Amino acid sequence: MPSPLRRAVTDTRAQPVADRGTLRTRRRFARRQWARRWLAWKPVLAVLLLLALVVGSFWAVFFSSWLAVKGVAVAGASTLSPDEVRSAAAVTSGEPLARVDLARVRARVEALAIVKSADVTREWPDQVLVSVEERVAVAVVSIGGRIRGMDEAGVVFRDYARAPAGLPQVRTSTDTRSDALEEAARVVGALPADVSRLVDHVAVETVDQISLVLRDGRTVVWGSADESALKARVTEVLLRQPAKTYDVSVPGQPTTAGAP
Repeated sequence: MPSPLRRAVTDTRAQPVADRGTLRTRRRFARRQWARRWLAWKPVLAVLLLLALVVGSFWAVFFSSWLAVKGVAVAGASTLSPDEVRSAAAVTSGEPLARVDLARVRARVEALAIVKSADVTREWPDQVLVSVEERVAVAVVSIGGRIRGMDEAGVVFRDYARAPAGLPQVRTSTDTRSDALEEAARVVGALPADVSRLVDHVAVETVDQISLVLRDGRTVVWGSADESALKARVTEVLLRQPAKTYDVSVPGQPTTAGAP
């Protein structure tokens, strides 16, 4: 009976030795197996990579300091200073730019009396741009002893130390309502330059009781602001006639009265 050692030697020698062709076949098989496993995992890895990219981008835009506000640029301001606009905008420095509430910033800026409208945009990577359109005075009105500028919509929005040359004055009674001021502004806005230069002031009682008092003492009864463009053209022609009072409240049937 063979000894255990001899049996081990005999068994080892009995095992076939793989040749090179067999080894190459095994390696090719292993590579194919690995390739199949990679193809199976490839979509999963792509989804995970995309998810990581989306999450990372979301964090970078909305929560990180990489794209935070570093300044507020101001455009369109002339009467207002840029610092006054920035103060009204109240944009927090260091806040992520994507989280700035543009509508609330615009509302705060438009709360300034002199601002007619504002537009607020993000300027990537780290700026907020506030563009303002200021009101333009077409006349001045004395209210409570203060000389105020009034725009074409009848909005009173600024103070003057003295009435600027070239701007008509609007004079009101103590009980004149804001809608009457709006009508007066529409009248002033409709006046051609040649007529506007002759006006000393616009007298306003109610929305349909508006008159132009000229520098030479003549008066143009205007009525309401309706048909102001037509009334302005009739007034230009009518002022060539000598009279004290010109009534264009019904522009189709103007009248004159009194000696100059």
